[in-house]
Amino acid sequence: MDVAQSIGGQFPNIPPAPFSPSCTSSHFSASPKVRPYIKLDVNQTRKQMNEQQRSILLHSASCFPLPPGVKLSYGTAGFRADASLLESTVFRVGILAALRSVQTRSVVGLMITASHNQASDNGVKVADPSGGMLSQHWEPFADTLSNAGDPNTLLQLIDDFAKKEKIPLEGASEGEVLLGRDTRPSGEFLAEAAKQGITSIMGVNATDMGVMTTPQLHWMVRSRNKGMEASENNYYDQLSTSFRCLMEYIPKGNRNFNVNDKVIVDGADGVGGEKLEILKKLLSDLSIDVRNRGDGVLNEGVGADFVQKEKIIPRSFGPADVGFRCASLDGDADRLVYFSIELNSNKIVLVDGDKILSLFALFIKEQLNILTGEDGKVNESYQARLGVVQTAYANGASTYYLKQLGLEVVFTPTGVKYLHEKASEYDIGIYFEANGHGTILFSESFLCWLEGRNNELTSTSKCSEQQEAALRLLAVSKLINQAVGDSFSGLLLVEAILKHMGWSMFKWNELYHDLPSRQLKVKVVDRTAVITANAETVVVRPIGIQEAINAETAKYPHGRCFIRPSGTEDVIRVYAEAISQEAADSLANSVATLVDQFLGFNTTK
Repeated sequence: MDVAQSIGGQFPNIPPAPFSPSCTSSHFSASPKVRPYIKLDVNQTRKQMNEQQRSILLHSASCFPLPPGVKLSYGTAGFRADASLLESTVFRVGILAALRSVQTRSVVGLMITASHNQASDNGVKVADPSGGMLSQHWEPFADTLSNAGDPNTLLQLIDDFAKKEKIPLEGASEGEVLLGRDTRPSGEFLAEAAKQGITSIMGVNATDMGVMTTPQLHWMVRSRNKGMEASENNYYDQLSTSFRCLMEYIPKGNRNFNVNDKVIVDGADGVGGEKLEILKKLLSDLSIDVRNRGDGVLNEGVGADFVQKEKIIPRSFGPADVGFRCASLDGDADRLVYFSIELNSNKIVLVDGDKILSLFALFIKEQLNILTGEDGKVNESYQARLGVVQTAYANGASTYYLKQLGLEVVFTPTGVKYLHEKASEYDIGIYFEANGHGTILFSESFLCWLEGRNNELTSTSKCSEQQEAALRLLAVSKLINQAVGDSFSGLLLVEAILKHMGWSMFKWNELYHDLPSRQLKVKVVDRTAVITANAETVVVRPIGIQEAINAETAKYPHGRCFIRPSGTEDVIRVYAEAISQEAADSLANSVATLVDQFLGFNTTK
């Protein structure tokens, strides 16, 4: 969308007056930018403005009562539930997003989506000024705000939090929240609730960006706060231009390799399929056949989550697609997995997020080696640090492969917010989860050096291998969405690297062979009794259980097992790997029995 519809909030230059707005959006204006305000004598108007702000919040909150018996928690995915239960929650997240914008004096984002959940569900999450996820520091406030029982309690929470965080609520500050939603039918009425929440904080605008992917909204927030153009067309232009640049610098010797230019993409019957149809028209070096682009039920027998878990072909794929590279997006297009279809079968060969990470890491390392030499030193005072970040759920074979490449591999607790934060500590940080969510982060200092090095090489050795490596890395930094995992940018980078390497999908998949694994969950009395350390790979409480797990694991060649508490229910999750599927199943069951004995209802007796 080139021109976003902007929704104007209340402003401090309006004289104080009795306030009785309706519960509709009729008081929203249509200016696409944050409106300037007339500076007031705050000392004279502080009390009056506070009273007006209180009146606005109390009235708006009364229009969105909390459904009885509903209690939600803000996690990596924000809030998610059946859409019919979310109107009050989305309204309150609108307030939170507005407060965050005022506090940071930056644009923030609010996305209405439930990603890979069923179509009847929906959700809401906030994009911070960096384009990343909401600061963890604000998550407890999100929980208490969403579960406040009545308007007066809600108002007190906001007032207390604003004082604690030094957020001015006199209306003399401005803010802007970019609002996006996926294709779910419930998105429209929930967007209206979000607008009411956002504009309940005086001086804050809600800019409605319409239907878009989650990564597009995050990209726009990041771009706006960097002072860049940030329309949907700008997004497509940046991806297509950087992809074209990568294709131009494919080594001449690899251009004649028989790598099929066609990829078939499952759009999960969501926003991804609809938007990919627009992007593909700008790509001359790649043929994309988009299936499931909105003519079926969202996430029903389609999508990255379905393909990764079920390991069977999604709807609209069949025997005619054998031999082609296939990829699957999730409902809001922030996950990506690849697959190929087995001959005379509905089964697939899955290429998951671990393999995507390995491909990216291999390519980035190769370009750094060309540019800087095998030791990675760019000059006497600067050394590029490349790091790979995984969780304990990454297949052990992928970790072994990455370490064999000489890469630094570190682990974080489960959750994209932890992965992203750790990856940001490197000059180039790469992270992915097996489910296909991940990205590459480039530090500003490294990009600054890279730009300078490219300019230097342009003068001294134009078109050299070193300069081409510098140009490829610069193109990757533009192509990849550094705000959040993005299936579009991931797809284009995979396709460019395969072409660069002259690899088929089969050769890519042969980088390593996954160890068989099994995941189980065990119901327990209290999941909080389990305390873990070392990125959730070691249990420190209750005492004795880790030693018992170690003893079981030692019985299996290439065995690895860990347990961790669920974030949402009273269960303990068990993950096990071993040399064979039978061994992985046996190890998982043995450890599940231990968990039940230590923490459960002793159902195994």
